[in-house]
Amino acid sequence: MKTNCMMVGFITLLVAVSLGAATNAPAWKAGVATVILTPEQPMWMAGFAARTNISQGKATELYGKALALEDSGGTRLVIVTLDLISVPRALRNGLEAAVLKEHNLAREGLLMNCSHTHSGPEFTIGTGPLPWPMFGNPPRAGAKSAEDYGRELQEKLIALVRRALASRAPAKLSYQHARSGFAMNRRTPVGGSYNNFPNPDGPVDQEVPVLRVDGQDGKLQAVIFGYACHNTTVGFYQICGDYAGYAQQDFEAAHPGVTALFMLGCGGDQNPYPRNTSELAQLHGRTLATAVEAALETRARPLPGPLRLAYGEVDINYAGPPIRAEYEAKLKSSDKYEARHARRFLDQLSRDGKLPEKYPFPAQVVQFGDDLTLVGLGGETVVDYSLRLKKELAGPAVWVAGYCNDVMGYIPSARLLREGGYEPCTSMLFSEIHPGPWSPSLEEQIIAKVHKLNDELRPRVGGKK
Repeated sequence: MKTNCMMVGFITLLVAVSLGAATNAPAWKAGVATVILTPEQPMWMAGFAARTNISQGKATELYGKALALEDSGGTRLVIVTLDLISVPRALRNGLEAAVLKEHNLAREGLLMNCSHTHSGPEFTIGTGPLPWPMFGNPPRAGAKSAEDYGRELQEKLIALVRRALASRAPAKLSYQHARSGFAMNRRTPVGGSYNNFPNPDGPVDQEVPVLRVDGQDGKLQAVIFGYACHNTTVGFYQICGDYAGYAQQDFEAAHPGVTALFMLGCGGDQNPYPRNTSELAQLHGRTLATAVEAALETRARPLPGPLRLAYGEVDINYAGPPIRAEYEAKLKSSDKYEARHARRFLDQLSRDGKLPEKYPFPAQVVQFGDDLTLVGLGGETVVDYSLRLKKELAGPAVWVAGYCNDVMGYIPSARLLREGGYEPCTSMLFSEIHPGPWSPSLEEQIIAKVHKLNDELRPRVGGKK
């Protein structure tokens, strides 16, 4: 009897060890790649209309980075982050088509995000009207054109994804988070409007979510982290990744061989404070990198998978374009951007007999099993979207990123549209595709689309979701 008990105990131990090994075995494959996006020649810079000259040197390199993930079932996701002002829809469409053809990577398997630095190059992809500000800057001798940069960018990103996918190796994923406090709401009520000024009482999302990638040897391989704050500490004439670039740079310097990727959150109405000097951009970068270090000290939530992916678009409506007389009145405006906007849409109205009524807004949902839900929203989404979706979506961890897949302009909430001001109203004057502000219905349209995508991904139990 004693011998039998010992044998049972030995077998039980072997089973336990075997199960433990299986549990600890990597459930993922992961690969990372990096490419420099810094223009080799001076260029007109994106983001601030007040600039009157091309770039003059660089403070930091600009990077494109890709994290390729594959779960045990073969589902793949590639996250591409860019130290650039925008993800134009044409850039997303071009890369999507290329990786589908070359790697059979599904549409929902590609997620693109930009840091929205205002100290990077102004660039174009293809032809046609643009959704974001291009300030009519004239060509300069010795400067690279926005068109040439855009063509080179497309080729660089195709090669970047190729290298990330080729470098996949067994890995483990986990989720951690911390906080960082330099982001502050920038909409301050003054009289009957809202000024761009620090508002300590306004809503914020100061969470720093971190997706950690460890190799099969247990060593840290990569981190992708987020923050909901405009990347606008500086607006000088040097190429610079701003605080997001410095944060990645500082973390990588402290962890040689590790790749750090930054994914901008819903920071459309948030600014880094204090601001306006290079030293402050570096300080905010160190602060954010320190928050990532702090997150890595917390108890990690393992992500066993599986990976579930969804991508869709919803037509968001404009409030209704101004009537012809209103455009004609704005032609006389002392604001050259208001007058130029009116001229463009009067010409379109005369040519086509009508103006756009809606725009296709992209939404993406990535579920890492039941442990983490990542939402990618297009446009310069404001913080209300992040705060609301974190409350409404089920699951222990919800990460909401803006500036994904198509940055077509500001995406205000219904609250901001009621309040007025720059983000919901006057920012549209810089656009070549938006005839006027959005309808207040856009918030419910976007939230409903995210819920629909998220619900469709939930695993079925007993034939029901």
